[in-house]
Amino acid sequence: MASCRACDLKVLVAIVCGLLTTIVLGLGIWTTVIRIQKELSTSSPSIPMEFCRNGGTWENGRCICPDLWKGWRCTIANFCENSTYGIFTFDRIPAGKYGSSQQRCDKDTLNEGNPRATRLCNITMYGEIKLENVTIGNCNQTLETLEKQQINNISTQSLNISAEAQILTSDVSRITPEGVISATKVVGEIFNPKRNATLEAKEIAVTTVSQLLDAGEGVFQEAAAAGTDDVNTFAMLVKQMEIYSTSLGNRAVVEPNVAVQSVDLSLESTRHSTSVRFSVKKGSSDSLIPGSTVVERDVEALNPNGETELQILLNTSTSNTTACGFVVYQNNKLFQSKTFKTKSDFSQKVISGSTNENNSQGASVDIVFNPKYNRKEFQLHSYACVYWNLSTKDWDTRGCHKNGNADDFLYCHCNHTTNFAVLMSFKKNYKYPESLNILSSVGCALSITGLVLTIIFQIVTRNVRKTSVTWVLVSLCVSMLIFNLLFVFGIENSNKNLKKSDSDTNKPDSNGNEMLIQDTVYIQNPKCTVVAALLHYFLLVTFSWTGLSAAQLYFLLIRTMRPLPQRFILFISLIGWGVPAIVVVVTVGIIFSQSGSQWELDYRQEEICWLAVSGNNGLITSSLLWSFMMPITIILINNIVIFIIIIVKVIWKTNQNLTSTKKVSLLKKILSTLSITVVFGVTWILAYFMLIGNDDVRNIFSYMFCLFNTTQVWCGLV
Repeated sequence: MASCRACDLKVLVAIVCGLLTTIVLGLGIWTTVIRIQKELSTSSPSIPMEFCRNGGTWENGRCICPDLWKGWRCTIANFCENSTYGIFTFDRIPAGKYGSSQQRCDKDTLNEGNPRATRLCNITMYGEIKLENVTIGNCNQTLETLEKQQINNISTQSLNISAEAQILTSDVSRITPEGVISATKVVGEIFNPKRNATLEAKEIAVTTVSQLLDAGEGVFQEAAAAGTDDVNTFAMLVKQMEIYSTSLGNRAVVEPNVAVQSVDLSLESTRHSTSVRFSVKKGSSDSLIPGSTVVERDVEALNPNGETELQILLNTSTSNTTACGFVVYQNNKLFQSKTFKTKSDFSQKVISGSTNENNSQGASVDIVFNPKYNRKEFQLHSYACVYWNLSTKDWDTRGCHKNGNADDFLYCHCNHTTNFAVLMSFKKNYKYPESLNILSSVGCALSITGLVLTIIFQIVTRNVRKTSVTWVLVSLCVSMLIFNLLFVFGIENSNKNLKKSDSDTNKPDSNGNEMLIQDTVYIQNPKCTVVAALLHYFLLVTFSWTGLSAAQLYFLLIRTMRPLPQRFILFISLIGWGVPAIVVVVTVGIIFSQSGSQWELDYRQEEICWLAVSGNNGLITSSLLWSFMMPITIILINNIVIFIIIIVKVIWKTNQNLTSTKKVSLLKKILSTLSITVVFGVTWILAYFMLIGNDDVRNIFSYMFCLFNTTQVWCGLV
């Protein structure tokens, strides 16, 4: 009679479990339909991915083309085809750049592995693309030996030395910090007027500087750290290029990463000019090209338009100025700051405006920048108008102030001439998720209710089973209950509300001109970090107890002849509650020691109070992988192995002495299998499929995960 009542109770619980599963499944389908309808109703026409051809990307209303292509859709060839010159062969060369030969220096030479020759794909004054003759290098010459042996011969061999430096820097992947230092010293001396280098040698030196700026940021950082304070090669090069920029008459030298423009004010027609405006226009790629710079005389103010990327107005109030010059750098690698630290990969342009007077204190500049960054992911938080102080070898704000901002343009004014830039700090536009939907709310409510009832049931009926079994199940349910409560009431980041309140004041401050110290800012939220750590801990505790439960059942059902070890409850308690605490503390400690004061977002996400999905180098360095996914993967593998052993050897093993009916026997086997599946956490395997990149597939597995894990505690009562 008692067995029949127990059977009826299990059947009733199974029916309840089935009804709850049906309800959650229905809510999932309904939520999916609503989501699809919302996407269809709010979808707006956009540029298709196929619009930009040949590897181009759509950014800020235009196609950004790779070096080999140009045009509105990146369909116009911008390269010289594969070519052969004597024994040398060359692949496609982007227009305006030098290409390296396929032939490399032999192993027994000092320059092993470097190209033996280079060839220029030139753009003529009429816009035609033309291959120039080949320049052959010396395989027994390196940048270091070129600096030490040939730098004193620049006055007589400037063209050969400049061409050799260009060849040695043509393969940026092989440039070392020592090579950067040597190359900047050589080209700096070529620009030095006292060395009397030829004009052609100086033009090739501009190419060398442009090629150097393609080297990695880390190479320049190491080179700057290796330089001495009394002799800064970067500062010397920058100063010599300023002087060079005033000596070209009205000519311009434009390379992909550097543009130099001179304006001659000594002519009769321009003798009374008091201001010169220099503009850099946007192009179809990130490189500077001939025709992308414009010079205007006798203008009164800045006049940017939609095609303007950078503009500077040089005001020369003294009549002694006979020439002025401008230099544009596509990035700030030659300007290694000790105070301003960068983490983003946004290109920071630098522009120099100078005159040929030794003392140009009477000159001033007005500058407008159109900063280039990913406007979908980042929001401009603040900016500072700065110049490069050659004395301190760092950015400085003295003599500069902001002139406001409008239409994505940032305006600056400085009462002196030198190298100028706008330092910017950004806030990331995080996509904070919406509050828990109906499916999640109902699921969490059902889970919490089921956990509470399970804990009460286990405590009330503790006398009918082993103490260790009750303790394991109660500990498992308590950890899951606390995790669910933290998830419901703490998973959302309170910064989400700050973003809504600041939505109307998202323009950067135009008042003051304070020096910035970093290019990214974030709002700290210790409460969210604590919640993430607690969620991390209690979910690890939950999995630890599923592993301990599996081990316990293995001892009770498989190794029945051997008693449980002494002090078993104390031992498993130390493991279940203690080991996860060690994992969390060690994880936080390592991240804090590596990241310092900004460690929070290396540990958790900003969108929700949970572990960061990716670290500095992607998933492989994330806290989610090493302190969560790896431990639970090991536990799940262990649980699955024990689950299979118990299912095969105990539950579904044929028993010839079975006296109950086949129907009841089959039902009991199904219910027992389902219960063990829940207790062992096997359904959490679905969480791995939620890491799939496809949104539609990920949503399907998300609903399946929610369906099975919402009703698991109810099914576990069986």
